[in-house]
Amino acid sequence: MSFVLPQTIDGIDTRFAPDHPIAALTAFYRAFNQRDLDAMARNWADDETVSMSNPLGGIRRGWPAIRAVYERILSGTAHVQVVFHDYTLHQADDYFLVVGRERGMLEHGNARLELAIRTTRFYGRVDGAWRQFHHHGSFDDPALLEAYRDILS
Repeated sequence: MSFVLPQTIDGIDTRFAPDHPIAALTAFYRAFNQRDLDAMARNWADDETVSMSNPLGGIRRGWPAIRAVYERILSGTAHVQVVFHDYTLHQADDYFLVVGRERGMLEHGNARLELAIRTTRFYGRVDGAWRQFHHHGSFDDPALLEAYRDILS
């Protein structure tokens, strides 16, 4: 690829053209970090085959089930912010895959967790636009995962 990838994707960088994969990732992280479920819905494909494997929600299929997990994370009193980093981008004409890590913070009352999550996201083109079809996230640290689940449950 002839472009330089940003070291982190946090939802702020808007220098990439809308048809660039990084623009789709930026839109996802903007929606997540701003707790915008409508923007999140626009990032995902509206297809019953979309899937998410997440430590909080398990395996979910279809946007309505995935949305319910995001609502649980984003609509509660806990505040979660993440950035995507240490990643590789694998692209073909009509799909791309990113494999990397998320780091961030979960704050709830006096609780504060530094998050470290392995993350994979798969996007495909739908009517000329990138849409997310799959996300997988997992924690390396079982104690961190337990604390994360306790706060968001």
